[in-house]
Amino acid sequence: QVQLVESGGGLVQRGGSLKLACAASSPTFASYAVGWFRQAPGQEREFVSVISWNGDNADYADSVKGRFTISRDNVQKMVYLQMTNLKPEDTAVYYCAAYAIRYYEDYGLRRDDYDYWGPGTQVIVSS
Repeated sequence: QVQLVESGGGLVQRGGSLKLACAASSPTFASYAVGWFRQAPGQEREFVSVISWNGDNADYADSVKGRFTISRDNVQKMVYLQMTNLKPEDTAVYYCAAYAIRYYEDYGLRRDDYDYWGPGTQVIVSS
């Protein structure tokens, strides 16, 4: 089992940057794929990005490609989401999520793939 805690959210102007962090508690963190999801008011929680257990593979939602970068440090048990050129439509609560991989190149894009979730961190982008 793993516990996740996000940090780094806040208020930023359009075009600005934020770096979100996700701290994990499990000693087997390196065997987990980790994703970021977001949920805006009145909307479904949606996929943002995912990184494989070893950091070799990553994927992004089309809406954030070229602006967001995911990375991880398995020694520190951290996953990061660097967000640049932020837009008002990026405003949401951002969640870190994880699951134990089922095969070598396993990194899921679906909410149902994930077993563990953090409480979320709020990002507000003003226009």
